[in-house]
Amino acid sequence: MEGAGGGKKEIMKLDILAFGAHPDDVELGCAGTILKEVSLGKKVGIVDLTRGELGTRGSAEIRDQEASAAAKILGVSVRENLNMRDGFFVNDEAHQIEIIKMIRKYQPEIVLCNAVEDRHIDHGKGSKLVSDACFLSGLMKIETELDGEPQTAWRPKLVYHYIQWKNLEPDFVVDITGFTDKKIEAILAYRSQFYDPNSTEPESPITSKNFFESLNYRSRDLGRLVGLEFAEGFTVERCLAVSSLADLL
Repeated sequence: MEGAGGGKKEIMKLDILAFGAHPDDVELGCAGTILKEVSLGKKVGIVDLTRGELGTRGSAEIRDQEASAAAKILGVSVRENLNMRDGFFVNDEAHQIEIIKMIRKYQPEIVLCNAVEDRHIDHGKGSKLVSDACFLSGLMKIETELDGEPQTAWRPKLVYHYIQWKNLEPDFVVDITGFTDKKIEAILAYRSQFYDPNSTEPESPITSKNFFESLNYRSRDLGRLVGLEFAEGFTVERCLAVSSLADLL
C-alpha cells in the first residue's frame, strides 16, 4: 500500500508466513495453528506456489475462488499465488528468487512450509525450495526488486514444516483445541477437492470419506500423545532452544 505522501511503499510486516505448494496444503497441514495465532493477535499471511491446476478435480479458476474463501475463514492478512507450474516447479535460482521476494516483502519472523517428504512430489520440493530461499533471503548481496523498488535482506528466525499425508514424527505439536471446527470449515471451502458423495468427477486419494475423517482423528491422536484434545504436528530443521525447563510445561 502506498504511504500517505504517495512515496515509498510501506511494508506489511507479518509475524507468520505460511507457504503451500498447492491451495489447500496450508489448510490441511496447519489451519488450526493459523487460526489460533490469529486469535492471539498475530498477523499471518499465506503464499501458494501453484494454482493446483493438475488436481484431479476442479480447475485452477475454481481453486482460486476456494483459496480466497478459505483465507477469509482463517482471518489471514494476505494471500498470494506465485503461479508456479503445478507438478513441474523446481528448486532453482529463478524459483528461489520469487520466494525471496515474498519473504522480503512481508518480513515474517516465522515461516511455515510443506512437509519435508510426502506422497505428492510437490510437497517435498516445495519444502526444500522455501527452506533454501529463507536462508538466501538473508544474504545482502542477493539483490531483488519488487514493484520497481529494491528490497532489504531478511531471514526468518524460524522455519517449521507442517505434516501432511505421511505420518511423520513431529518434533513439537501445537494445541489447537477449540479451533478444529473452524479448521474443517476452512478445508471445506475447497468444495471441489474433498469428499462429496454426489460428485461425478474422478476419485483421488483425498476425495475419499476415509481421508476426510482422518483429519479429525489425526489431530486427536497428536493431541493424545501429549495430553491434549487436538493438536497439529511440525518438524524442525535445527534444535529448538528454551530459556528454562519451565518453558516446556
